[in-house]
Amino acid sequence: MRSISAVLFDRDHTLTVDDPPYNGDPGAVREYPGARQAVAKVKAAGLPVGVVTNQAGIGLGLLTHEQVEAVNARVDDLIGPFDTWQYCPHAPVEECSCRKPAPGLILRAADQLDVPVQEIAVIGDTVMDVGAAESAGAIGIYVMTDRTLAADLRRCQYVAADINAAVDWVLAQRQVDAA
Repeated sequence: MRSISAVLFDRDHTLTVDDPPYNGDPGAVREYPGARQAVAKVKAAGLPVGVVTNQAGIGLGLLTHEQVEAVNARVDDLIGPFDTWQYCPHAPVEECSCRKPAPGLILRAADQLDVPVQEIAVIGDTVMDVGAAESAGAIGIYVMTDRTLAADLRRCQYVAADINAAVDWVLAQRQVDAA
């Protein structure tokens, strides 16, 4: 196992409840169960934490950058603060290097955190999150939710029952590396 020096989280349906979809209202932000505790554990271990999130609502004309940044600030207040925020504003049909499963968000976060990308764990609820991690050279951990499909589980090397189980696994790997 590789050393883990930072953890990145997906935002919607990992840190926050994804309801309403394309949320542009900070007042509607709700923590996904266990998210605050999971982030606190990572921070207590002394690891930098960040968020990497697709925000297609901007590219689709449903959200503005200002709305996304206001929602991100609310997530920071409720669950963070986070050391880096990276989001992709592009619609799914646009060709970009940052929309997950492309690696751009993870690479930008690694650069901003000054951590080798291969020492980053990315925790998210979709195969796109895991795919972005793997294409960047990071470790992808799939977190099961009420939207998990059996086919998704077969596509991911690391699967956790919830966000806290994913963080516990990351921290256990760090202890093994230290021994």
